Amino acid sequence: MAHGAQKDLLGRLADASEDALQRIATAPGADKFMGAIAGMRDQMDQLSRRVRGMEDLERRLRDLERKVEDLSSERRSTSSTSGSSSATARKTSSSARKKTTSSRKSGTKRKSSGSS
Repeated sequence: MAHGAQKDLLGRLADASEDALQRIATAPGADKFMGAIAGMRDQMDQLSRRVRGMEDLERRLRDLERKVEDLSSERRSTSSTSGSSSATARKTSSSARKKTTSSRKSGTKRKSSGSS
């Protein structure tokens, strides 16, 4: 019996909602309202398409940032390797300076030096 009363209640609720929708549709300004709702729906569709496009751009940006990071880390490791060879070159040139300085002390001919 409770099942029959529930059906009756749902039927009455459905009838009441249909009546309310009909009254709203016949109310003055309803066309304007429905036009505004349709316009909002179109704008929401357009906005959702743009957001999906932004997600693709964000994914591409993340990929590019990863590639840049990889390239910069490769460059750092390459420069540290070449940095050790330049340090060797510096040691060699400083050794040459020491020899020149010691030859000056021993009384050999001096070379004129510019501003160093």
